[in-house]
Amino acid sequence: MSSSLSAPSAPGPRGTWLLGMLPEFRADPIQLFSDLTRDYGDTVSFSLFNRPCMLLRHPDQIAWVLKKNHRNYGKNTRGIQKLKAILGDGLLTADGPHWRRQRRIAAPTFRPKRIGGFAATMLRAGEDMLCRWEELASREQAFDVNEEMMTVTLRIAGETLFSADVTGEARELSQALSTAMQITNKRVGRALDMPSWWPSAENRAFRAAMAALDEIVRGMIEERRRTGEAEADLLAMLIHARDEETGEGMSDAQLRDEVMTLLLAGHETTANALTWTWHLLAANPDCRAQLEAELDRVLDGRSPTLEDYSALEYTGRVIDEAMRLLPPGWLFGRAPLADDVIDGFAVPAGTLVMISSYITHRHSEFWPDPERFDPDRFLPAACEERHPFAYFPFSGGPRGCIGRGFALLELRLLVAQIAQRFRLEAVPGHPVELEQLVTLRPLHGLQMTAYAR
Repeated sequence: MSSSLSAPSAPGPRGTWLLGMLPEFRADPIQLFSDLTRDYGDTVSFSLFNRPCMLLRHPDQIAWVLKKNHRNYGKNTRGIQKLKAILGDGLLTADGPHWRRQRRIAAPTFRPKRIGGFAATMLRAGEDMLCRWEELASREQAFDVNEEMMTVTLRIAGETLFSADVTGEARELSQALSTAMQITNKRVGRALDMPSWWPSAENRAFRAAMAALDEIVRGMIEERRRTGEAEADLLAMLIHARDEETGEGMSDAQLRDEVMTLLLAGHETTANALTWTWHLLAANPDCRAQLEAELDRVLDGRSPTLEDYSALEYTGRVIDEAMRLLPPGWLFGRAPLADDVIDGFAVPAGTLVMISSYITHRHSEFWPDPERFDPDRFLPAACEERHPFAYFPFSGGPRGCIGRGFALLELRLLVAQIAQRFRLEAVPGHPVELEQLVTLRPLHGLQMTAYAR
């Protein structure tokens, strides 16, 4: 890999004049990417509405873009620009010096000792949800597991961010986030987009959703600034955090962007990871039996605690394998600032470089029988032998997800807590299709029935 542009272009389809592969991308991007890598291999060139694009599949290529040469690959992509309408210049969307400053300020907030302090909050929210499930289980009444996971993770996000119970606003918040994300996804996939000031129904819906989100987030920040209360939550940590180089803190606008980013990332992605875990466990009863055996052995009938985290090894492997097959954050975009060459193929500056964990997590060179659900792929010896970028559900390199430790703690505690008490079975005939937004979620929800163990 070098910076010389004497290299040829990567192979790929021509597509239609002007639109390129945009119709196929809008219809089903995962199917498109699967077809492209099947037909052309690890490196594929194509266009979307006259913008040159490159799809990368091999872990070596991904390590180059996300880690080894990451300073040459910015986030000036259409997807990120559209996400900024929701998240502003938070850690997920910011670039360059601003991102580095924000990362420096926020990093101490997510150290393991601080994250561990939120375990009790996570477990309390899970316990309240399971108390409601007892009535549903007694009547064998099916429910939407995705909606339940969205609700419990939103509550956890609210309490850990703001020390506030947002259960009452959960439906409004969840709907507002969903509306904003669905509209954003549509805008990303369009060849042309209408101006944000145009009085269309879509623009009105987006503004209403953002007004609802901003009212809560800005209100919490303003109230905390006004009272000066030192709550032991993420908002307080961010308010009091200082840049080690300059001693400066975050402005209210910067706080808003980071809190909105954490609210979305800590709610949407974790909820979908949990949802797909229950779907895959129901489809693989042998693995579910091993999970239940570990919970019975380690917990011996008591509720899980933070101290059980390391002992719940198989639980962690189940979660890892679920995020391999159905990673919530399934597509990452980068744009090279200067011309580059990857695996002998030219990557001109400004090319939209696409990396899909969904696709790479199925690379047969690293994942034999890739569609099979097998948590033992994540036994320590197997992980040590595997390429570090063959699996990247939280992205990777310097821009890897800052909340990775928080998410893994929440996932393991909630999976243990729920699977210890209930066995979730799929409702026969309920359609399970992927809704390919910024995150992967079930298009029709996920109807399941809980049975007490």
